This record gives sequence, structure tokens and C-alpha cells, in this order.
Amino acid sequence: MANISSKSYSMHVIEKIVVHAQEPCNNHWLPFTNLDLLVPPFDVGSFFCYKKPSLGNFRTTLDSLKDALSRALTLYYPLAGEILWNTVAEEYQIHCNNRGVDFVEAVADVELKELNLYNPDESIEGRLIPKKLHGVLAIQVTKLKCGGIVIGCMFDHRAADGYSANMFISSWAEITRSEPPSMLPSFQRSILKPRHPITYSPSIGNVYALYEPPTDHVHNNNKGDQLLVNRVFYIEGEHLNNMQLLASQNGHKRSKLEAFTSFLWKIVALSMEDSENYNKMCSVALAVDGRSRLSQGDGEEKEKLMASHFGNVLSMPFGSKRSEELKEMSLSEIGKEVNKFLHTATSKSHFLDLIDWVEERRSHPLVAIAFASKEMSVMVSSGTRFHIMDKMDFGWGKVAFGSCHVPSERSDSYVMTLPSPTNDKDWVVYMHLPKKQMNYIELHASYMFKPLNAEYLGI
Repeated sequence: MANISSKSYSMHVIEKIVVHAQEPCNNHWLPFTNLDLLVPPFDVGSFFCYKKPSLGNFRTTLDSLKDALSRALTLYYPLAGEILWNTVAEEYQIHCNNRGVDFVEAVADVELKELNLYNPDESIEGRLIPKKLHGVLAIQVTKLKCGGIVIGCMFDHRAADGYSANMFISSWAEITRSEPPSMLPSFQRSILKPRHPITYSPSIGNVYALYEPPTDHVHNNNKGDQLLVNRVFYIEGEHLNNMQLLASQNGHKRSKLEAFTSFLWKIVALSMEDSENYNKMCSVALAVDGRSRLSQGDGEEKEKLMASHFGNVLSMPFGSKRSEELKEMSLSEIGKEVNKFLHTATSKSHFLDLIDWVEERRSHPLVAIAFASKEMSVMVSSGTRFHIMDKMDFGWGKVAFGSCHVPSERSDSYVMTLPSPTNDKDWVVYMHLPKKQMNYIELHASYMFKPLNAEYLGI
């Protein structure tokens, strides 16, 4: 049906179909929770690479994947719906109408070991991961020349955070293996309802604000060094330990994530100073999952319900400093700042306040303050806790490599830490940054950020 060629390889689409839930639910509207409303209307993807299955051919594999997907969508029925304007409620909601999921079957003229996974703009974007044109989720399954398989998914972020996306893909994999899903999703909206009367700390206004569209069009991230590019690196455990040690001085131990965020904050500031962008504001935000925090002290049942909640349960605390100041600070000093802003959003009360704060503003677009200005700001998210390497087995072996994917047109800087599939002490790091910052990091921190390659992955 279609061919996409590049200097490295070509991809051919065999068929495009729509997969529906096997047992459709009653047609109804599912409102967003107050925490969903904090997420902008953009897409986020993930892809999983596998070596050649030892049993069956590609057609048999596709049939089993589609059949299991149809069963999984019976459980995760909002993913088979559409996000539309509900005229009665006067807001966007998920219309659970079993519109279905666009499913692309494709073949690519490249071997798994030849994929340039370090540069997903070249190897993944527009080739192995689908553009979502309809609905809430789109999926592509591609057979490689070596018989390996790549599964690419693109989600509407308003409906699912990374935790939820991985919950769904894990369930899909379990059903494909003819196993019952280890977790059933919950779409219970009352679990995140506001309190009456609503009450919240003014500190929420330091994390989120009403979104105001830019008044000019000068800021353009699509040209020259301001173009955002995607790269994937691995960091060896030894470097992670050293970084943690440096960030943990003065008797205060920082987590590896805090240490990494501190290092990234400093090197981005150094790149700004190096490019004569002197003494400008530089921000870093950390995604905090509220699931375990919201169930604190409420018993095992609430804990299970929050753990199975499908949607967005995130806050994005951040720190801002001028690049010149960050340049002069030690890693332990920056670590102290990261720890300080991070802990404003790690309590149960913060998330309860956030739900109440949104309730007063449900009819307005909202934004994390870290991304409300034109200044340099990087979002850091931890995917190391998802254990994707173990759970994404569709019956033909563990994933050889899995990662998130940010569409190249997105103008927000984003970094995600991921578990290494080959060494549990290492990290894989996915980075979506302006080209200028990326070039600086590769030039000055190549000892830390090593390009991901087939040799490291053992493929």
C-alpha cells in the first residue's frame, strides 16, 4: 500500500486494519479525571524490538497478536474509543464507542542488528512507529529482514501516562501468551474526585498554572540548532554510582534519579553558557507518580485500586536557576536543590490539593509552570521502575530492546531513564532535546552518555 524509503532501509505497509474490542462495552462517555486535565493534547509512543521467534510464521504471529489485542481491548475499552467534545458535559471526554484501534502490518528491509537505535529519528520515526490519525491508540507490527519483530504503539497522552501504557501492553502480552492478565485496569473516576469543600495549599500555584497561548510567533523550535532531536544512550553502572556519590556529599544521600537530574541540569546550563546564551533561566522538572502516595494510610484495597488506575496520576515539580549560577554550583549543591523541589510533590496532601485545585479550573486549559515560558526547560521521567524487559514477552521471548518515543515535532524537551536489557546496573537514557544542547552533551560528556548500539544490546 505504501513505501517509505531512507538511506538506511525501506519499509512497506502490507495492510491497515481496525481492531475492535471482542466484547464491546455499552456505548458511553468517560470523563477525564482532574489529573488527566493537567496533560496537554499530544501523543507519546513506545516501541519494542524482538529477535526472530523460534516458532510460527509472521502471519500466525500477526493473527495471535490481533486476537489478543481484541481481547485486551475488552478490558481496556477506552483505548478502543475516541476523544471527542461531549456537548452535554461541555468538555472533551473519551467516547467509549468501540471505534477500534488502527493496526498496521508492515515489513522492513533491515535486520535488527542494523537498526540505528541511537538515532530513532532515522530508524524509528515514521517507519516502525505509527502516526496516530484516529482514536486513542495506534499500533504497528513490523517484520524485519532477519525475522525479528518490532511492535510500535502511539497513545494519546490525555488518556494514559507511561505507567498505564505499560500496564496495557503487559496485559496484551499476557493474553497473547494465553495467560490471564496479572492486573485488571480500573477506570473508576470517584477514586480521584475532589474533596468537599475543596481546599488546597497556595504552593500548587508554584507547580501548575492556567495556560496562556503565546502572543507572538517568534519562538520557533523547528530551525537550525533549535530543532529538537531524539537520541538514545546507555550509562554504565559505574558512572551512575560515581554521579550519585558526587551529588550525595555532606552526609545527604541522593537517589540515582536525583543525581542524574542534577548532572543533566548542570550540563544543559553549561551548554547554554557555551553558546553565548548567557545567564538565562534554565529549568528542570521531574515527573512524580501519585498512585502509591494517594493510597497512603487508606488500606490495601485502596492501594490495589490506585495501582490499577488507568490514566494520568502525575505531578511535575521543577526547579529554576540561571545558567551562570548552575555553572558555578557543585553537583552536591544542585542535588540539594533537586531534592528540595522534588519533595514538594511527594506527599499524599500534594496530590489531594492538586485534584482540588484543578476542580476550580476544569473549564480552562492548564500547564505545568516549567513549560509555561519560552525559557529552556527539561522534563525528566523515570521509566526504570516499569520492568518492561520482563513483562513485554508476547510468547516468543523477552524484548531485546524497548523504549519510549517522542514524535520529533514535539517542542518540549524530554528525557526518560530506562532499564538496560543487558545489565541491571546500567541505564538506557532516551533524550529529546534541542540539537545545540545534544551536541554539547555528546562532545563534553561522551564518557557518560554512550550511543546505544547492537553490540551493547547483544543483537
